Amino acid sequence: MEPEGRRVRRFGSEREFRTNHSLLPLRSRTTPPPSLSNSISFSCWYCDYKISTLNQPLFHLGRRYAAIFRPWFSVGVGFALTALLSVSLILLWEIGRALRVLPECSFGDLSSSLLFGFSSFPSSKGISLADAGYLLVSTLISVSLHEFGHALAGASEGIQMDYIAIFIVVLFPGALVAFNYDLLQALPRFASLRIYCAGIWHNAVCCAVCGLVLFFLPMILFPFYQHGESPMVLAIPSSSPLTGHLSPGDIIVSLDGIRINSAQEWMGISSLLNQLALENMNNATSVESIRRVNSSKGYCVPDSVLEENKKIKVVENQFGCPDDLAPFVAIPCPDTRLLDGNPKRVEENHCLNAKEVVKFNKCGDGWMGAETEGGSCACSQDKSCLSPIQTPDMLWVEVSYSSPYSSECLQFGRKLPSASRTSDFVEPNCGGTFVFVGDIISMASAIRLTAYQPRWAYFSPYLPDVLERIFMCTFHVSLTLALLNSLPVYFLDGESLLDAALCHFTMLSPNKRGKVLRICCLAGTLTCLLTLFRIFLKFL
Repeated sequence: MEPEGRRVRRFGSEREFRTNHSLLPLRSRTTPPPSLSNSISFSCWYCDYKISTLNQPLFHLGRRYAAIFRPWFSVGVGFALTALLSVSLILLWEIGRALRVLPECSFGDLSSSLLFGFSSFPSSKGISLADAGYLLVSTLISVSLHEFGHALAGASEGIQMDYIAIFIVVLFPGALVAFNYDLLQALPRFASLRIYCAGIWHNAVCCAVCGLVLFFLPMILFPFYQHGESPMVLAIPSSSPLTGHLSPGDIIVSLDGIRINSAQEWMGISSLLNQLALENMNNATSVESIRRVNSSKGYCVPDSVLEENKKIKVVENQFGCPDDLAPFVAIPCPDTRLLDGNPKRVEENHCLNAKEVVKFNKCGDGWMGAETEGGSCACSQDKSCLSPIQTPDMLWVEVSYSSPYSSECLQFGRKLPSASRTSDFVEPNCGGTFVFVGDIISMASAIRLTAYQPRWAYFSPYLPDVLERIFMCTFHVSLTLALLNSLPVYFLDGESLLDAALCHFTMLSPNKRGKVLRICCLAGTLTCLLTLFRIFLKFL
């Protein structure tokens, strides 16, 4: 059995366990004392691995720089108490919502998610093997900083830890730092507060460091990567509708003539184009309505090209074309008289090759970022302004891209031209423009992009993305640990933190302080369980 002591337990929680009344029945597989070697303990529903080799190095480090660590962890006390007060108010809000005392609102959903850090993690349909790897690395970093915070804080107060343990209770993993309970009780109350708050404080500092690194990462990588010019394609799943159009290493330059500078702009402009198109589609109830909807976005097609194509067949107001052609409708002119006085009317529907049409000059005022020849009747006399016919599930967008890293591109690293031109601003053999017809949102979300481009071919394009994901995931995990351990619930740091705070800042007797602690922890635990249950029901 273990000597009487105190364990600082978590995913990061703190709880006292005595030898004669241990809540975790343990059997030690190794007999050497924990201060001399590592050991494994296990039971039918609990097992842990105790690490004692770091005891002396961490104790000497904490004692040597105690004059620095004590002010450092004193600042952490203020942060942790503020976090404890904040999450306690959120718990009170949740109690009011559960008892129907407070109204339901969007803030309530946000607070309950933020309480457990769920809002920190991006939602997705599934988690890939790479995502699991990032999560594992981030968890190891965050938990290690949390535990080392407790160990260094204890060492700065002259208390050496017994061991650091990694454990699994049923199916739930965690970690703990074991201290001698009698020595902890003999410390001044504010000194014990520094030890209890150290883990939360280190997780908060980790979040701040990750945020700063993410903010300055473009400058850090500036000598090797350029940032924010145009997003580069990192990966395209085989199920993506853009398979065959784009390849890893391609650079997306524009979408419907609008210059794209980042992955956020790629998604934002795609959503905007989809919203505008659907709003117009909702008002289109007939063939003539569809013509009016598309009259703002067209191409100046030569009449000679129109004569070579067959007329489109209209069946029950539905437009049909061969698979390799797309339907186009002539845009009606407000004024049928041209400048030379000769009238011109084109009312025919046509099936045209989209790859050829996008090479012609644009007309109409619906192109948000492209140079056009003006209104719908601005084409020359031997050309007609034609617009692609769209339906709610078959929207039309142009995607211009560059392939500076392909073997076909003769001048590697050529600077991308300005966004003043659209269909012809990509150099030959270095990219091009293609038309996507379908669900724009699915198209935009079906590829993985990065805002970084390597300045030389021998630099990996994946390194900035890996760094971003590691720091972002570490930020999220550290934030979750800090929030969880600030909760006034049983078996977490918040319980010991609340106990020490009541003892240090109040004049309550030990009996009254114990009752207040039990009431707060019981209410907090039940509220957290209820909140978790409600969150999981919403997920389902």
